[in-house]
Amino acid sequence: MNFPEAGRYKVEVKASTLGEPANVWVEDYIDNKDGRTYNVTGNILVSPENKGLTIYDKIGSPFNSGLHKMKLHTDRTVYIDWVKFTLIKKQVKTPKSLTQNMEGDEWVIVWSDEFDGNELDTSKWTYDFGNWGWGNFELQYYTKNRAKNTRIEDGNLIIEAHKDDMDQYWTSARLTTREKVSFLYGKIEFRAMVPAEKGNWAAGWTLGDDYVDELSWPYCGEIDIMESVGYEMDDETGNGIAHASAHSGAYYFKLGNQPTATTPVENMNNAYHTYAVEWYPDRIDILVDDMKYFTYDDTSTELSWPFAKPHNIILNLAMGGGWGGAQGMDPNVTSQKMIIDYVRVYERK
Repeated sequence: MNFPEAGRYKVEVKASTLGEPANVWVEDYIDNKDGRTYNVTGNILVSPENKGLTIYDKIGSPFNSGLHKMKLHTDRTVYIDWVKFTLIKKQVKTPKSLTQNMEGDEWVIVWSDEFDGNELDTSKWTYDFGNWGWGNFELQYYTKNRAKNTRIEDGNLIIEAHKDDMDQYWTSARLTTREKVSFLYGKIEFRAMVPAEKGNWAAGWTLGDDYVDELSWPYCGEIDIMESVGYEMDDETGNGIAHASAHSGAYYFKLGNQPTATTPVENMNNAYHTYAVEWYPDRIDILVDDMKYFTYDDTSTELSWPFAKPHNIILNLAMGGGWGGAQGMDPNVTSQKMIIDYVRVYERK
């Protein structure tokens, strides 16, 4: 399959099945050299309740331009008429990159969003939208400019996930500075509360700005400033665990060797905590409430250190998937909320 332009695509499958529901999914780069499986749609559920051939779709699947060798998978007999790919959002180069000075005695803010206005500042953030599973079989559809999922409220950014009334899928939001501004080095800090209910996966992280599609990762680099999953949190106290990691072509979770660290955090869902990365040219330190608990400093090769190039900041609340849903979903919960007080980027002076 030849893709004339890089970007996000809608993938449509016209199909039918009899008897039992069937899952269909598209695998990209079937001849990749890493021995990985690139699921770029998540499961597309083909229901026997829809009589005859019916069009099913997934939104937001990332594809680079050029020729792709692909495979269509199914877990039972399915009748497929056609598969269609439609470009819905072109890949856009981030126009501005800030490189932070890392020598000096004090931290000085060079970029921030205090979320003090009445609506999201779209000069700083874009919506990363879609429901293609995001490489982790996640359940949510990330929406665009939908107040139910993203809004400014009482000086905070609210990212709120809601369960669909008709099935087990969710809507939520994922915000990124991609297409607005990227950052190289500096201290990136956010102050937040994260939800406690089972099934969620909250995160504040960075991704290399040269990411285009799933073949780009993890070679583009990823810094997980804070990740939390609801099933690790105490329902009564809100005490939970913050996770930090750095992903590169040499170390990432699908190899099982990524450098990670965890630290307990009290009352994660009802009290603000600050989560930060101090990103130097020769190391990465990650902190909670100014306490350092993770360092990564393998600068020996470009494969192990993809952190000498700009990254964008991402904030998201995922539902389900390989990690967030590892212990199932709480069937009684219909909404979950991540609250962010600010995001700040500093350099040293």
